[in-house]
Amino acid sequence: MATAVAQDGSIGPPMAEKKALDQPIENRLTNRMVGGVHIATRANTCSSNRACSNPGMPSSMPFPANECDSSRPSADFRKIIVRVEGAVDGYRFELVDLDTHRATPIGDVYEGVTQPFEVRRITYAAADGTDIPAYLTLPRGRPPKKLPLIVLPHGGPAARDTADFDWWSQALSDQGYAVLRPNYRGSDINWRFLSQGFGEWGKKMQTDLSDGVRYLAKEGIADPARVCIVGASYGGYAALAGPSLDPGVYRCAVAVAGIGDIRRMLTWVNDRRGSDKSRTQRYWDRFMGVRGPDDPAVDGISPIKHLDAITVPVLLIHGRDDTVVDYEQSHVMYDALRKAKKSVELVTLKNEDHWLSRSGTRLQMLEASVGFLRAHNPPD
Repeated sequence: MATAVAQDGSIGPPMAEKKALDQPIENRLTNRMVGGVHIATRANTCSSNRACSNPGMPSSMPFPANECDSSRPSADFRKIIVRVEGAVDGYRFELVDLDTHRATPIGDVYEGVTQPFEVRRITYAAADGTDIPAYLTLPRGRPPKKLPLIVLPHGGPAARDTADFDWWSQALSDQGYAVLRPNYRGSDINWRFLSQGFGEWGKKMQTDLSDGVRYLAKEGIADPARVCIVGASYGGYAALAGPSLDPGVYRCAVAVAGIGDIRRMLTWVNDRRGSDKSRTQRYWDRFMGVRGPDDPAVDGISPIKHLDAITVPVLLIHGRDDTVVDYEQSHVMYDALRKAKKSVELVTLKNEDHWLSRSGTRLQMLEASVGFLRAHNPPD
């Protein structure tokens, strides 16, 4: 949602309701703040003249507000590049001339993506009654009944999902899967919700995901016998914790840059920082509910310590040059699963970082994970 300071100096919503802004909107000619972005269901809207606080701005853009994800104005705010998403306009960039009120297509954001898959905002109750907001991406041409499901938790964990275009969930829905992206407790929706995740690694943060599976099964949308979990970074940890700490829900798991050995991870963090009292260590201790790598509670939330519970196939994918989650995490998990005679595969992404920054290896990750999912959880 966009907000702004009007010409008379008054503050528009959501700042008028004392809501925090996620980022400012600045006039590049004067360096004055003229608005801001408040993330709700989408990261931004651009349907109001308050967005630029500029005389002559039209009262609405040429697109429905719920299709206009973000905008980049010229220095004088007379032209704006808008990213449009929706069933009518597809997923593309448009150049909007505010003097003529005309929009000219610039090009698709992703070549060939002309109509994104439907994304629904849903809310379900966790086992303890906590409301979990989530986004459900649905495959096209199939009624939302008894669908094969992929649970796709975001990384962070102090991050969040929105209804904005998400390439990973869209790619999986293109294969015929419904995709659930839960904002589990610990997600960065607000401080209260984020702090509810402290000490809940492998516990309520994990069951928030499987509670979403049970909700969709009860609603008749998902087939509970055809559910897999996929994720990267913290989502990769959750993908490993699913079959190991919360078994019986998923029939396969794909962990990209996932954490399997918490003790090894915290020791690695301390070694890199040269201290066991670094800010990074304190961050992980708070979320994990432990006091460093030697805390006995570490084993309780480490998937590598619960291999006996894993009865489903696991795919590990990791960038060889990852500096956020050490590649060794996937390697030792692979060795441990093989030694325990579990079904496991490891795909190493050469010359790739934590964020899959290279298009070639991002495609390699998608192809490997889709092939694995189709083999172990056929969408057809």
